[in-house]
Amino acid sequence: MVNSPYDILFEPVKIGPKVTKNRFYQVPHCNGMGHRWPKSMAEMRGIKAEGGWGVVCTEECEIHPSSDLSSSTLMRLWDDSDIPTHALMVEKVQEHGALAGLQMAHNGFCASNRFSRIPQLAPTARATRYDDPMQARGMDKQDIKNLRQWYKNAAKRAITAGYDILYVYAGHNLTILMHFLASRYNQRTDEYGGSLKNRARLIREILEDTKEIAGDKAAVAFRFAVDELMGVDGIRCEEEGREIVELLADLPDLWDVNISNWDNDSLTSRFGQEGHQEPYIDFVKKITKKPVVGVGRFTSPDAMVSQIRRGVLDLIGAARPSIADPFLPRKIELGKLDEIRECIGCNICTSGDLLGVPIRCTQNPTMGEEWRKGWHPEKVAPAGSTDNILIVGGGPAGLECALTLSNRGYDVTIAEKEMTTGGRLNLEAKLPGLAAWRRVIDYRSYMLSQKANVNIYLDSELGADDIMDFGFQHVMIATGSQWRIDGVGRENNFPITIHDVDVYSPEQIMAGSIPKGPVLIFDDDHYYMANTLAEMLHDKGIEVIYVTSSDKIASWTENTLEQSKIQSNIINRDIRLIRNHFVIKARNGQFTLKCTYTGRERIVEAQSFLPVTSRKPNDALYNDMMSKQDDFAAKGIKSVTCIGDSYSPSTIAAAVYHGHLAARQLDEKKDLWTDFKRENTSKIMAKF
Repeated sequence: MVNSPYDILFEPVKIGPKVTKNRFYQVPHCNGMGHRWPKSMAEMRGIKAEGGWGVVCTEECEIHPSSDLSSSTLMRLWDDSDIPTHALMVEKVQEHGALAGLQMAHNGFCASNRFSRIPQLAPTARATRYDDPMQARGMDKQDIKNLRQWYKNAAKRAITAGYDILYVYAGHNLTILMHFLASRYNQRTDEYGGSLKNRARLIREILEDTKEIAGDKAAVAFRFAVDELMGVDGIRCEEEGREIVELLADLPDLWDVNISNWDNDSLTSRFGQEGHQEPYIDFVKKITKKPVVGVGRFTSPDAMVSQIRRGVLDLIGAARPSIADPFLPRKIELGKLDEIRECIGCNICTSGDLLGVPIRCTQNPTMGEEWRKGWHPEKVAPAGSTDNILIVGGGPAGLECALTLSNRGYDVTIAEKEMTTGGRLNLEAKLPGLAAWRRVIDYRSYMLSQKANVNIYLDSELGADDIMDFGFQHVMIATGSQWRIDGVGRENNFPITIHDVDVYSPEQIMAGSIPKGPVLIFDDDHYYMANTLAEMLHDKGIEVIYVTSSDKIASWTENTLEQSKIQSNIINRDIRLIRNHFVIKARNGQFTLKCTYTGRERIVEAQSFLPVTSRKPNDALYNDMMSKQDDFAAKGIKSVTCIGDSYSPSTIAAAVYHGHLAARQLDEKKDLWTDFKRENTSKIMAKF
């Protein structure tokens, strides 16, 4: 047998009384399912174990009603009635030889408690994290005793559920243990405040309590943010972060180290590269004798091996890469590196948690649908016929549809009017910071190139008459969309008056057009397009006026953990910013803006106009085809389906999902949009 350069990744690692079969470690990550949709959550985690992850952990698990994180949907261990949900996940994970880990958490003043209505807790009385008009109560000694008991109770329930690894969690600026550590939150004058040793006392006590309960039945992990990236105002890896590791060096069985806050830990590809946390966490293994796991959006096996060989990590932690490709470890083991669906770092996955809905992924359309629709990331039902399929359009939806259909065994032809496949991503992936998004196309293009049952024709624009004469039984229309330039969007329901003003579309700017300044960008979209174009034009020396109908720049990117960084970029560039206004008229270089609250109008002067408001589906071909529907039978056409942005313009993730769904739905007798299983938790309770 020839040795692989990646053999080191498949070595077992001892974690306290447990041994993981390899170094692939799915660290705790949220998924928007948790206690509300436990079957969906458990099946998703089980698929990862099947894909080769040696350890698969939960998301945050609320250990008590005083840490109620509603409206987010996470795990709970409030009482014994929660145990069956956990046992279900443990069973799914251990079935494939993986270890199951539980991240026990209490979020102190960062818990909303909107459901439980219990006053929040904090080391010292203070305002809560959210905008609710309430304050957290400063904890007395009895509260601290209670907190320790809640952790003990949760640990006992976790052992009953069968977990292999129990977490004590201080990994982000969200947890009560981190609040005790941080001097800005902890102004106590007793033995739990003041010196760093005192501020770390509660963590030590809870670690010791948890280890006593775990015994030889489970390992105990400590998740800790060694740096908060706040300078002297927070914990820094070269000072208090290091001291805490030294204080607790060999107490936990495993160190799971990262940086804080969540938006720094799960940094998008727009703002950071693979392995960006290494400079902050690489000291930990030099201090502790216990194994260390860390993250860094690792998708390259070579980068993973480098982390191990250079003594940075013992275990390769991953959240987002395990979402994009649950079978990443298995593909490395089998030498199928080119078949890895690499995470693009867009953080569409985090939006599920923040919006309280099941997780989704741009690269992996099956994520969150493993139980609900029975979708497996590597398996698909065989073709139900020998029919052949024409797909018009080679963008994200068309390529995903073609790949899934070809995996089913269908003969597929793609007709793309441009000289290359990629659709909207051919332009968007060239925007500053978005190069990794190209992976959506590169992965699918490579996989299709290996298929004998797929033909791709470039520079092939088709009309309805062409399609009617080709003889394909099924036609998928994936012709994309285009940005409107008439101002219609959320605020304007009808086209606005535009006269004697140079108007540009986002596509024109991305393709290289340079508007004359000042250019007024009207953002009524609130995602990444307007702000990315604003930065790009400003950096080319063009004066930009940024108008948004929201009170924040790119307000939707709060769900992708980018909003504060995007707004900082705009402010740091001194781009003129006008919030809570929308454009209602552009005439002779004068733009009339209207306040979203008062309706008051104001005039702003600019030479060019770049509206980023909404998109029109390119559905003319589909409509032409449907006008000939009476002739389909004579031409042998069984179905014509519109997919992706040409059906309904949305995110790239939505386009990929729709392409995948259309491919699975072909020859199905049910509507996969609406036909999916719903959770019935009473059946879980009956089983256990």
